[in-house]
Amino acid sequence: MSPVNDTAVISAAEPQPQLRVGRLTKAHGLKGAIKLELFTDDPGRRFVPGAVFTLQVPTGSSWHGKTIELVELRWYNQHAVGFFKDVPDRETAETLAKAILWIDQDSAEQPDEEDAWYDHQLVGLAVHRDGVKIGTIARLEHLPAQDLLIVKTASGEVMVPFVKAIVPTVDVKTGIVTITPPPGLLEELPDEPELPEEPATSEAEASELP
Repeated sequence: MSPVNDTAVISAAEPQPQLRVGRLTKAHGLKGAIKLELFTDDPGRRFVPGAVFTLQVPTGSSWHGKTIELVELRWYNQHAVGFFKDVPDRETAETLAKAILWIDQDSAEQPDEEDAWYDHQLVGLAVHRDGVKIGTIARLEHLPAQDLLIVKTASGEVMVPFVKAIVPTVDVKTGIVTITPPPGLLEELPDEPELPEEPATSEAEASELP
């Protein structure tokens, strides 16, 4: 459970939500093809020839602030591989490794999965632990390994891995997200008590030992 599949985010500069639908992993072959990690359950609708994606890349990348157009999506050994406009060779494809792909989303569109939500549905929800409100969701961060809920608490922001074991319940209708964090996630664990040092044994005492 997570907002991994077709994840949406609302930008202050862009009122229309966007969906995070994939990530370019590495170059494939010599003709500019790039392997894809799909974050959508409907690649046949999202990845069609002519689809234009906004690229999420580091600010130092030559692709920063640009979009990319899909020419064709193919499958090799059950792995998705994309061919994109203006990516003619392997060298160019390698500059796109780890780029995340976003597309514009209709704000009325809802996720099809039971345990999938868009970012704008989760931001602002109350976070409860053991029936007590401890904060609110300030935002989500999408990392390659997993998604994180950034929870604003009285003592500051806390990063909560958005996985079923820690976030068992999300109720958008009531506005409550229930978490069961492991010890130390929301508060510092007490220091381990120091064991008393054993008294040093003098040479005379040592000589008397059997």
